[in-house]
Amino acid sequence: MSQRLSILDTAFLHAEDTDAHTRLGIGGLAILEGPMPDHAPLISTLAERIAYCPRFSQRLRSQLFDLSAPEWVDDDKFDLSYHVRRVAVPGSGSDEDLFRLVADVMSWRLDHDRPLWEIWLIGGLTDHRWAMLVKVHPCLADAVATVHILTGLSDDGLADSAALDRCVSRHPAGSALVTSPPQNLQPDPRPSPWLAALRAPARLADDALAAARGVLLGSSEFAAGLQRPPSSLNGPVTSRRRYTAARVALDDVNQICRTFHVTVDDVALAALTESYRDMLLRRGEQPHAQSLRALVPSGGAALLPYLPVHEDNPVLRLRLVHARMAQKKAGGEVDSLVAAAARALPFPVTAWALGLLSRLPQRSVATMTVNVSGPRTALQVLGCNVIDVLPIPPIAIQLRTAAAVLNYADKLFFGFLTDFEAVPDADELARGVESAVTRLLECSKRRRGRDRRGLALVVTA
Repeated sequence: MSQRLSILDTAFLHAEDTDAHTRLGIGGLAILEGPMPDHAPLISTLAERIAYCPRFSQRLRSQLFDLSAPEWVDDDKFDLSYHVRRVAVPGSGSDEDLFRLVADVMSWRLDHDRPLWEIWLIGGLTDHRWAMLVKVHPCLADAVATVHILTGLSDDGLADSAALDRCVSRHPAGSALVTSPPQNLQPDPRPSPWLAALRAPARLADDALAAARGVLLGSSEFAAGLQRPPSSLNGPVTSRRRYTAARVALDDVNQICRTFHVTVDDVALAALTESYRDMLLRRGEQPHAQSLRALVPSGGAALLPYLPVHEDNPVLRLRLVHARMAQKKAGGEVDSLVAAAARALPFPVTAWALGLLSRLPQRSVATMTVNVSGPRTALQVLGCNVIDVLPIPPIAIQLRTAAAVLNYADKLFFGFLTDFEAVPDADELARGVESAVTRLLECSKRRRGRDRRGLALVVTA
């Protein structure tokens, strides 16, 4: 039994086929305490767990003349060793060396003739650490939770049986690898926290789909974007990428939230706003009220707020972010236009139209930000403590930067993927976020007394 891609999932494939520089891979990077387990147990565990989800041993088959959407079929040449790679970080093994390797991996397009996922086991890190990078294509992750591959590596074993049933029931096609779980493996009745920890790549995949729809949201919005002056944050991208990340204490963020009566997402977006403001100033671009519009996927909708990069006061900037996000959510921005068009028109027409729109020089949106919730308790994989879980968003549609935010244990992680040529100062984005949170924390410590006396600053969007 086969299953065809949706129109919008197919648009992801067409985007990569029509633009040699487009890479829509989505990733999640787990950094663990070492030493790395032996390769054989890792591979054996992966093979056992992959058997529960047939989609991971299936590839896409295109139709003659693209008269209908591609369909999932069993890959009779499926080879696990092609999808699981083991490498060592070049250089000293620092985080910077690791991030350069991650950027290189994300620069390579997934092979459309094979199952659309890879796992990279990365050794050679400093402080006796190792890492695991999961990379998937959005059209796969939108159908199957990407992190199901990683779930099996948790010391809690398999995810709960209900989750496995949902996975199999959503993807009934047979598997070229295994059609039923090994007899000696019984699903653990307890939910695996590792599934929640590394749900980020799958959530990013869903959010990337909403993002692609959001860029095309409304002809008037899109046409207006074409009229705006160019920004260094928009434009053609190359095939190379840069990756960097920031870490801040979740306790600090929560203190800011309590002081100013905002959410963690508000603080994260305000910190990103300050970092982008600093980037524009470094480039000699004066920030104004409509300099930076962000695509913020939220609950299946694509919110398009202008980030207040023109505001220098960090507290007022936080208040503006909070007010604008509340206003956008209340307004209920959704992607109904493109979804309705995709349902109404024949497949060849919609696939062609979406491919054409993806190549237009849009200037309406300058960056994408994705917020993902993770578990609050630390996890282990084969006896190794999971130190960090870093999200890796995709960039495309002439967006030269993208940011993803994930909370795990006691930290809030920011992951940035950028174009290599257009954003040589990508590391400054990460450092700017850390500095912005520090500034807000200092402001919260000074303002807590005044806020308790009823003098909190109130702004409107």
